[in-house]
Amino acid sequence: MSSETMEWLNQFTLIGFTDKRGNAWHYREAAQGGEPNHYPGAVPVADITRRLFNFQLVERPLYVPMMVDGEITYQVVEDRKAIMRNDANDVLGIFKGGYQVNQYTQSLLNDVEEMLGEGIEIGSAGLLKKGAVAWVQIEATDTLTVNGVEFRPFIMAADSCDGSLARTYNKGNTVVVCDNTMAASLSSALATFKMKHTKNAKFNAVTARDALGIIEEIGAEFSADIEMLTNWTVTDAEWAKFLDEVCKFDAEAKTTRSATIAQNKRDDLNNLWENDLRVKPWAGTAFGVVQATNTYAHHIQTVRGANRAERNMLNSITGATEKADAETLRVLELVTA
Repeated sequence: MSSETMEWLNQFTLIGFTDKRGNAWHYREAAQGGEPNHYPGAVPVADITRRLFNFQLVERPLYVPMMVDGEITYQVVEDRKAIMRNDANDVLGIFKGGYQVNQYTQSLLNDVEEMLGEGIEIGSAGLLKKGAVAWVQIEATDTLTVNGVEFRPFIMAADSCDGSLARTYNKGNTVVVCDNTMAASLSSALATFKMKHTKNAKFNAVTARDALGIIEEIGAEFSADIEMLTNWTVTDAEWAKFLDEVCKFDAEAKTTRSATIAQNKRDDLNNLWENDLRVKPWAGTAFGVVQATNTYAHHIQTVRGANRAERNMLNSITGATEKADAETLRVLELVTA
């Protein structure tokens, strides 16, 4: 189970532009402590520094206990080090000597500003895993609308000190009606810029910017996808065939567990398709199919070994969300051929 509780999510994630997209799905006013974590406009950089990145990541030596002449002594472990916060006792990661830790203010704020220019507008930022993972999401000021779909293009910067991910910059879109993440483009490869945590790794703002493009380009790419998908008709029979493919089960299994899981997934997807305002307005189209599977993955699918917010954020960073959406389109093309 993840360490992220509702209290953590409401105190160590900061959510902006609520006037344009509403509150995050995990919003709980009573869990926010003495200061709200939602902002009607952009999240101020000063608040991110003060409320989230207000610590240093430090290196500490590792020791192992040894018995010498009947007494316990400790010997340093050569070429190994622990990464910790300077304000807490939790060990966030253990690495070889060549591992280079990044301070979040540098990798997620200063370098992002160098890449995108002064006056960046931040839509969200947060810490997970006691501070071992952090992200900052830069968003377009205006919400875009295409065929009734409201969305907000973004560039996300993320980093870790536990080995779970390299310093990563990628791009995507937030669909406002469901607070879901989708790819920058459903019809092209994920644009990502990564840097390993090594001593010789040097950030190049021009290279990163060229890899990602600009937020205006992200909006144009996704707009074209929405036009195509909302104009692609999916009949009831094709939707049923799609469910047959994505909700398969092992008919020869000795127990009924796989059949039960498949039927539950089918029921959940059908309920989204027929009744849920996050999907129903686009039922009968390919966008509705993508929206149904994407919403199921974000808000309904069982999460194991992680908190839902953590899982969703990491899936967005690593490209898992985009791969799942691409698989949805692959299956849909198959059943509608």
